[in-house]
Amino acid sequence: MKQEQIKSLENKVKNKYGNIAGIVVFKDDNAVYEGYFNQCTGNEPVHIFSVTKSIVSMLFGIALDKGCIKSLDERVIDFFPEYQIRKREKTIRHVTIRNLLTMTAPYKYKFNPYPKYFSSTDWVISSLDLLGGRGKIGKFRYAPVIGIDILSGILINATGKSVLEFAQYNLFSPLGISVDKNVYFESKEEQVAFYKSKGADGWVADPNGTNTAGWGLSLTAMDMAKLGQLYLNGGHWNGRQIISGKWIAESTQVQSVWEARHLKYGYLWWVIDEGEHSFAALGDGGNAIYVNPKDGIVAAVSSLFVPRAKDRIDFIKSEIEPLFK
Repeated sequence: MKQEQIKSLENKVKNKYGNIAGIVVFKDDNAVYEGYFNQCTGNEPVHIFSVTKSIVSMLFGIALDKGCIKSLDERVIDFFPEYQIRKREKTIRHVTIRNLLTMTAPYKYKFNPYPKYFSSTDWVISSLDLLGGRGKIGKFRYAPVIGIDILSGILINATGKSVLEFAQYNLFSPLGISVDKNVYFESKEEQVAFYKSKGADGWVADPNGTNTAGWGLSLTAMDMAKLGQLYLNGGHWNGRQIISGKWIAESTQVQSVWEARHLKYGYLWWVIDEGEHSFAALGDGGNAIYVNPKDGIVAAVSSLFVPRAKDRIDFIKSEIEPLFK
């Protein structure tokens, strides 16, 4: 019966969710399903878009555990002592790390100024230039790309390592995840090609070598599932405490609410169901890490980019989760 159900699932993927590259499901700490589509293999990473944010949240948990960062209530501007604040700018002085992690920091732009941002040589400074303004600190404002790179700058200044180096040593290597290099773009065409490619290894960085915080990381579906399982395990992996259980609990609880869309947010994680304490990392194109502690399930879906991909949480909860409960 299970084989028939799995075959039905795979047919639905091919017919209704045609951009999916891979699906990996863990149940009670064991891989119970692994499937690949679109001529993709388990060894080919794809760009996971905003799932990157949740990995950056993991890195902040590790940095906090190690004492590199003292508190989430530290002011953002204190990590950039050489940054010159404009005289009339007051709001930026009060924005904290917590505001960035919960998407409750204000920005000066109404529409994302992507051309200006991507053409700059320092994406952290470009983001700092746009932080603050007349917006209210504490009000949810989702920053998909611009603004979130400030977190990369904080990690670098707090740890003394690049974001990739810090992640490799403290997170990726212990889990057997390989991300070996920075990815740089010489043109818009190269960037678009990276979005759509199979086997696009690496983590995007600006011309200064600062890795992106809101997008730009490439992982396999198995890599994503391992990261979800790490959270389900309370931060333990092969007998080692990678991230504190306290951070995991705190970062996957409701910390802010996107009221216009009725969506709940932790520290760069989406809270799916408070009753079962399920949560997810979600990225454009249909990339997802879904964790359901109540039923001991982790589901990772990697996807090739298409605009307006079908909702992956609906797909996971209706088509994948029932097979393994």
